[in-house]
Amino acid sequence: MGEDAESPKINHTFLRDYVTEADVISTVEFNQTGDLLATGDKGGRVVIFQRETESKGELEELGETGDSGEYNVYSTFQSHEPDFDYLKSLEIEEKINKIRWLPQQNAAHFLLSTNDKTIKLWKVSERDKRPEGYNLKDEEGRLKDVSTITSLQVPVLKPTDLMVEVRPRRVFSNGHTYHVNSISVNSDGETYLSADDLRINMWHLGITDRSFNIVDIKPANMEDLTEVITSAEFHPHHCHLFVYSSSKGTLRLCDMRASALCDRHTKLFEEPEDPGSRSFFSEIISSVSDVKFSHSGRYLLTRDYLTAKVWDLNMDKGPVETYQVHEYLRSKLCSLYENDCIFDKFECVWNSSDSVIMTGAYNSFFRMFDRETGRGVTLEAWRESSKPRAVLRTRRVYTGGKRRRGDVGVDSLDFTKKILHMAWHPSENIIAIAATNNLYIFQDRVNPDMQTQ
Repeated sequence: MGEDAESPKINHTFLRDYVTEADVISTVEFNQTGDLLATGDKGGRVVIFQRETESKGELEELGETGDSGEYNVYSTFQSHEPDFDYLKSLEIEEKINKIRWLPQQNAAHFLLSTNDKTIKLWKVSERDKRPEGYNLKDEEGRLKDVSTITSLQVPVLKPTDLMVEVRPRRVFSNGHTYHVNSISVNSDGETYLSADDLRINMWHLGITDRSFNIVDIKPANMEDLTEVITSAEFHPHHCHLFVYSSSKGTLRLCDMRASALCDRHTKLFEEPEDPGSRSFFSEIISSVSDVKFSHSGRYLLTRDYLTAKVWDLNMDKGPVETYQVHEYLRSKLCSLYENDCIFDKFECVWNSSDSVIMTGAYNSFFRMFDRETGRGVTLEAWRESSKPRAVLRTRRVYTGGKRRRGDVGVDSLDFTKKILHMAWHPSENIIAIAATNNLYIFQDRVNPDMQTQ
């Protein structure tokens, strides 16, 4: 992953010229096969993209093998609408905070989407046939006069244009007093968790009127509140384990076999703080904005404001790997605090083999780190190279020493262009990057292990 190595190529981009608040993408998620990609935005909409299979001739022309199709819009629907809590006199935004796909059981697909308060289960299915030849209805669907029916016929299914239907199957409401920041589907395929600032609830996918509270950190007196829950996720293989992160930079691994209420954690992961480096901003920048289990279930990946860290479940004394995402911003924390950028919540993801991690930064930059070598690369999701098959170029932020051509100075960074949300294909080197209201999809067509980027 050297900075001068050949880079992945742009597979497809979805760009919008005019930025409105409702169009800003707020979450990105691949399904378990990677054939579908869902995005949610601040306007409460969910857009699903489907991967198209390229013809054999096109693949041979590119010198490639396998399924390397592009993603095209499959379905768009309104998931959430603006609401109002009359008891608290609070507006509830329609913004989609998280989307999670359920494991596919049949031809239909199911996904969960949530805003600040309400979680919904959606069914996505296809229909390419329609019934004809009803006995009690005419061709326009109107009921016939029974006295006029002189013969009976067997209705038949006839081919029709493909239709994608999206229907709400369940609505899980009234489970959270505070804003929902996470949802995670359990490996048992029957339950999922949802987390807000102070509580984590577990739901059964078939029951909407009640949930089980499994973590509650709300103090008896809210003046004693010292930390909040920032993210939570189930273990990918063990249905009784889950982890949640806090604004104090700690991780707590909980085992539901030990207790129904998991206020007492099984393991606490925390990095000792250096008293000499403590400042006014220390607690803010140490807050964990995202936590992800590795595909193997052995490691945890976390992101705070300046770093990404890898933790071993068997070693709770501190992270086993620490990657500096944008250490050059440490001298800018005062101005970042004034413009509220210091509170931005960056996500982080693993590649399919857990050998590379990825997370976002400012100026439309995002970073990848090779865990074997420890080297990182800065890449840019930018409009000028958004043509299909264009090579994604590497960038460098100038912090001193010899300045190269194309380097970007720290004072020249655009903090309004931030990469907060991203996803990595579950089995291939395809990544989806949300840059404000634009979605970039990149595919590595060079090295199958994505280690030459």
